[in-house]
Amino acid sequence: MNNDMLIVIAITVVAVLIVAGAWMFARRRRTAALRARFGPEYDHVLHSARTPAEAERELRERQLRVESFSIRPLSREDADRFSAAWRNVQAKFVDEPHTAVLDADRLIGEVMRSRGYAVDDPNRRFDDLSVDHAHVLNHYRAGREIVARHESGSASTEDLRQAMVHFRALFDELVAATRPAARRAS
Repeated sequence: MNNDMLIVIAITVVAVLIVAGAWMFARRRRTAALRARFGPEYDHVLHSARTPAEAERELRERQLRVESFSIRPLSREDADRFSAAWRNVQAKFVDEPHTAVLDADRLIGEVMRSRGYAVDDPNRRFDDLSVDHAHVLNHYRAGREIVARHESGSASTEDLRQAMVHFRALFDELVAATRPAARRAS
């Protein structure tokens, strides 16, 4: 081999290494950004996907879907109205825990709808909420699991109380995110 051929091979190898390094760096940055945005939901999706690339593709698709919504803050009046409705649901729990838990879940759907989320497909709620509320999504998931057990007759009153606690975490997040003082504090 002559020197010119060795130089071309060396330059090609260096170029390939630079491109591969840049690709790996970009991929790691994208993964880090998704992990930061989705928190524990990143691991949840990663666990249920066949590959990390598939999980990350799903998370990016969720972002694009939610970005197409017109998510808006609640007005002060709506925030107050929903907060009053939540207090009524909590008060109802004492005498009618089963009904109160279902009402709490329904009320979360109403708040989501008022904020601009698409709520017609209950199976998409988790996906849509994960984009902006990933750190409380496990609460909502746990609450929904208790509701499912309740509907099959296997949830105790203590379980229902736990569902209310879980639902409250998401409810507070959805409503408090609209209040100026709460936004500054976070």
